[in-house]
Amino acid sequence: MKIYSGGRAPNPRRVSIFLAEKGIEIDVIDLDINKLEQREHDFVAKNPMRTVPVLELDDGTIIAESVAICRYFEEIHPEPALMGTTAVEKAIIEMWQRRIELKFMMPVAFSFRHLHPGAKHLEAVQLAEWGRLNQPAAARMMEFLDGELAGREFMAGDSFSIADITAIVAYQFLKPARIEVDRRLVHLRRWADAMLERPSVQW
Repeated sequence: MKIYSGGRAPNPRRVSIFLAEKGIEIDVIDLDINKLEQREHDFVAKNPMRTVPVLELDDGTIIAESVAICRYFEEIHPEPALMGTTAVEKAIIEMWQRRIELKFMMPVAFSFRHLHPGAKHLEAVQLAEWGRLNQPAAARMMEFLDGELAGREFMAGDSFSIADITAIVAYQFLKPARIEVDRRLVHLRRWADAMLERPSVQW
């Protein structure tokens, strides 16, 4: 099997960190998304959504979307569990993963893609107003997460999970998205410092 990735782009990074935490090595084909290689005919035949990452199994099966790829590897390599083991754990991790993806990662991504000059080619039209509207949305979610982290070590409970992966990938994109982290968010900063020390998260 092999993964079509996109270097340091957020969604490919989610999968690469997930695999590193699992200790799984797999062939990686890096597409240059700045050159829009993900929109070329041969790749579009694999994923008509024109996005990375994409997992191609040995039998030719194609699995796209970051969390779907992570789910596949969680099923075939259940240890260490990054998506929960009991029904309750799985539901809580999915709840936080979804909240973080929609309310933190996406606003950061929209801010970057609509405000950073280097992302202009990724959008049909860059809408600076949309980018600016998403900056305070990301800031509000960081404040919310800071309050949650006052009572626990990780995003979804007592252990590292895919929710932490999504959150730290978004956190690392704050600078290019031109979003600052309020110094008063001590619990979020403590969590981020711990995440950035994990070998899987190293750039």
